[in-house]
Amino acid sequence: MTEEVEAPLLASPRRPFHFVDSEEALASCVTSLAAGVGAFAIDAERASGFKYSQRAYLIQLYRDGSDIFLVDPTCFSLEQLGPLAELLRTDTWILHAATQDLTCLAEVGLTPTRLFDTELVSRLLGLERVGLGAVCELALKVRLAKEHSAADWSIRPLPESWLVYAALDVDVLPEMMRYLETLVVQAHKTEIVAQEMHHLLSFTPKPPKQDRWRGVSGIQDIKDQRGLAIVRELWMAREQIAEKLDVSPSRLIPDRSISHVAASKPERRSILAADKLFNGRASRTYLDTWWTAIERGRLTNDLPPLRVASSGIPNHRNWAAKFPEADARLRRAREVITQISEEMSIPAENLLTPDYLRALCFEPHDYTEEAVVKQLSELGARSWQIEFLGAALTAALQPQSEELDPQAS
Repeated sequence: MTEEVEAPLLASPRRPFHFVDSEEALASCVTSLAAGVGAFAIDAERASGFKYSQRAYLIQLYRDGSDIFLVDPTCFSLEQLGPLAELLRTDTWILHAATQDLTCLAEVGLTPTRLFDTELVSRLLGLERVGLGAVCELALKVRLAKEHSAADWSIRPLPESWLVYAALDVDVLPEMMRYLETLVVQAHKTEIVAQEMHHLLSFTPKPPKQDRWRGVSGIQDIKDQRGLAIVRELWMAREQIAEKLDVSPSRLIPDRSISHVAASKPERRSILAADKLFNGRASRTYLDTWWTAIERGRLTNDLPPLRVASSGIPNHRNWAAKFPEADARLRRAREVITQISEEMSIPAENLLTPDYLRALCFEPHDYTEEAVVKQLSELGARSWQIEFLGAALTAALQPQSEELDPQAS
């Protein structure tokens, strides 16, 4: 048995890289990129888990024939970034997991006209591993180090090792794209990829959920409305401080402290101050704020309901008991999706968005193929998905004899 040899580590970028934090350096960046050719490799680094905002604190840029540029967007206005934004609209962007970065890039005025998402294309090809490092190793036969992926990119100056890491992320993207493009042609998935990349241009993040405070971990242990009111008031107070200080809320007081206080309901400020389970770096420095929030929760007449009626279709996990016909349709449709997913080597969730499938199965407009195709299109399915799924899903949705006549079973 041949022992598998580990691919060599790509420890540093294969071309010069430059940190861009001045107008002169930005002008040089635009000039160099304009002289290059082909698609733009782009990545962005945020400070998730450290900052309240999801803004970009570093933007990495490269294309064949240019150096690599690491732009600090906090140093520039939208107007100053205008020439860069205009240049980037002249060719395709290569990103890995584009939906993670498109929003923060748009915040600084950078929007694409064409996209190639190496992660999404890898999924559409049915690759077993689709992370940046895995696809890079497959395409370039080298490994990437990922030790700084969860770093606080808002700090300045950035350590040299972090800059090297950031530069590597775009250094490899053009070669990854060319490798994947070859596989796409071989798999006869050119049109599928083209439609998905075009659809990706219209990506917008999901709107925040209503009553976001209900997402506090441990809230499932709070069984009374008064406790929920305390959770709500503490969460809102934490959000206000976090936004003002631009710090991740969990770095002020963790969710478990909020849930603990909501369950214990301290009667005096001194009890809260002495409670070792109420902790976090801001648990004592903002003690008056937390106590005021607890008091609001203890005294308010605006008590939140224990459960909130969900909007849209009901949770599919409850269909079997409450909506058996819809549940039966969903099970048959999932079998179709699984079979076609295996035949096409495309993950089920990329073959059809699960929310679309559930909406189709919960309340079909009609059982004809024309109606199913129309409903899929209205939900947002792409034409290639409708082509491969329309007829099969129509057959799966047809009422069964036991559904038409319960006595038959």
